[in-house]
Amino acid sequence: MKADIVFINGEVITVDQKNSIAEALAVKGNRISAVGTNQEMKFFIGEETNVIDLQGKSLLPGFIDSHIHLILYGVNQLAVSCKAEHIESVKDLLIDLKKKASTIPKGEWIRAWGFNETAMKEKRYPTITELDAISTDHPIMVTRTCSHISVVNSRALELARIDENSENPKGGIIEKDKAGRNTGKLIETANMIMADIASYSESELLKAVKIASEHFIAAGITSIHEAGAYGPESFRLMQQAIKSKDIRVRIYAMVGSLNNSHEFVNKVVSSGIVTGTGDERFKIGPAKLFTDGSSTGPTIATREPYSSDPGNFGILYYKEEEIYQVLGQAHKKGYQITVHAQGDRAIEMYLNCVEKALNETPRKDHRHRIEHAGISAPDLQQRMKELGIIPIPNPPFPYEFGDIYIEHYGNRVNRMYAARDYIDNGILAAGGSDAPITDHDPLLGIHVAVNRRSRSGMKIGTVQSISVMEAIKLYTWNGAFASFDEDVKGSIEVGKLADLVVLNDSILKVDPQNIKDLKVESTILNGEILYHRETLVEI
Repeated sequence: MKADIVFINGEVITVDQKNSIAEALAVKGNRISAVGTNQEMKFFIGEETNVIDLQGKSLLPGFIDSHIHLILYGVNQLAVSCKAEHIESVKDLLIDLKKKASTIPKGEWIRAWGFNETAMKEKRYPTITELDAISTDHPIMVTRTCSHISVVNSRALELARIDENSENPKGGIIEKDKAGRNTGKLIETANMIMADIASYSESELLKAVKIASEHFIAAGITSIHEAGAYGPESFRLMQQAIKSKDIRVRIYAMVGSLNNSHEFVNKVVSSGIVTGTGDERFKIGPAKLFTDGSSTGPTIATREPYSSDPGNFGILYYKEEEIYQVLGQAHKKGYQITVHAQGDRAIEMYLNCVEKALNETPRKDHRHRIEHAGISAPDLQQRMKELGIIPIPNPPFPYEFGDIYIEHYGNRVNRMYAARDYIDNGILAAGGSDAPITDHDPLLGIHVAVNRRSRSGMKIGTVQSISVMEAIKLYTWNGAFASFDEDVKGSIEVGKLADLVVLNDSILKVDPQNIKDLKVESTILNGEILYHRETLVEI
C-alpha cells in the first residue's frame, strides 16, 4: 500500500528496544507503516504521497509530558504574567495589575501568575495594602510560580469569608502579622481554596484549553498526563473540548483536583470508572492525592529540616492513614494510584501506603507512580524498585529553581529529580514539566536532564546528569509506559500511532549545551501535520 506521507534523509530516532536510528519512515492513515532506509521507502511512494526531505534533521516520537496542567496553563495565558521580561520588581507588577483593573468591569477577578519573590528586586511579595491600593472593587489574586502560595487583596478575602478570626485550614496557612491581621498571603490548602473561589467561567476555560493545546503541539507534545485542576468540571470540559477538537493533544487524565483531592478521588472511585477507561484521545489515569507542598515555596515535607530554616520540616496535607484510606481503596478497585510528593518524608509515607496496599491486595502490573519524587534518597529509591513504582521527575525544575534548591536543601540537590540514579538502579521514570510551574518545552527538559545547570549556570546535582538518548526516552517511551500505552505510542515502530516531531537540526549531533536552543519544526499527530514552524522541503 502506498503511504500518505514519507519522510526521507532524516535522523529517525526510533526509541525502540535497540535505540535504532533509521533514515526514513512511511505513514499511512494514523499509523506508522514502515521504518528503514531511503531505498526501502521507495516502495511506499505513490503519486499522492507527500514526500518530505528531512535533510539530516531529527525525527522523534511525539513528546509525552507525563505531568502537566493543561487547564492551569491555559487560564494563565488569560492573566497577567509575572514571568514577562519587563516585570523585574513588585513595582512593575503593580503597574500591570493597575492597567488590568482599568480594562475590566468592577467585580471581575484580576489574576496574576508565575510570581517569584526571589526574582524581584525587592525580594518580597506584594502586600495586601499595595493590592488594595490598586482596587477594592476587584478581587485580586497573585499566584506564586509554584501555584501553592498566593497573595490576595481584601476584596478576595471577603469573597472567601476569611477574616482575622479565621482558622488555618488543614494543610494550609492563612498568614497573619504580629498584630493578628491578615497579610493576604495564603499557603498550600488556603491558597487552593482561594483558587476555587477565583475560578473561571466556562467560556474562559474553553478558550484557555484551546490555547494550551496549540502551545503544546507547537512544542512537539502530542500526549499529556493531565495532573489536575478543578475536579469534575475539568474532566467534563476536557472531554467536550476533545470532541470539538479544541484540544488536539491526547490526554491521560489523573483523577485529582487542586482542592480537596480526596473528595474527588472518592467520588470517581465509587462511580465504578477505573484507570484505562476511554480511548486513544482521552483516558482515565491514576487516582491522585496531594501529600505535601512546593519545592520552591519551600513547603515540601522533609525528614531533615531545611538548610535555610533549621526549624522547618514543611507541610503535610494528610496523615499516612488518611492517604491509605483513599488510595488503598482505589488500588483495591483496580486503579493506578499516585501522589504529589516532593519531600522525602512525604515520599516515605506514600511508599508505606503502597506497600500495605500490595500486601493486602497483590497486583503485578499496577504501575503505581509518584509525581515529582523531589528528594529521592537511596533508601527510598530501593523501595521504589522493590514496589515497582514509576517516579515522574521534573527535568526542567533545576534550570529555573536550582539556585533556590541549593539554598533550601544544600547537598540534598544531589538526590533531587534523580534521573541518573533511577536508570542505574533499574527504576523506570518518565519526565514531566509540571507546566505552568515552569516551561513546558520538552527540549528544555531534555537539555537540563543532560546538563543539570540552572539558568545562572550553577551546577545543580550534576551526578544526576543523563545521556541525550536517555533523556529523550524520558519524554517518549517511558511516558507511554507510565500510562500503559507502550504498545501504541512512545517509539517509532510499524503499527504504532503516527505521533511524530521533527526538529530543525540533529539532536544527537548538536553540542549538548545547546539542546535548549533547538526548535520544533513540525508536529504530526495521528498522521496529520498539525504544526510546522517553517516550510518543510517537499519533493
